[in-house]
Amino acid sequence: MSASRVLVACWAGLAALSVCTVELGNAGATTLLSIAILLVAVGKAWLIADGFMEMRHAPRLWRRLMLSWAVVLAAAVGVTLVLVA
Repeated sequence: MSASRVLVACWAGLAALSVCTVELGNAGATTLLSIAILLVAVGKAWLIADGFMEMRHAPRLWRRLMLSWAVVLAAAVGVTLVLVA
């Protein structure tokens, strides 16, 4: 697959995930929906890291650091949401 096709596919995926985030946000404010929004955000971070930043070809350590950072942030926000609610 050529680089331009990968970027177009990543862009389309990010657009779809962004629409999904907005729709989940409009559905209401429940803990389950908040967790779903955070999972979509992690999916977007994965798509950005692997697609646009091309980390899928990077050394494993750097790729794991980039992907785990999104998971750590989502977990911190999720824990905060649960504790405050």
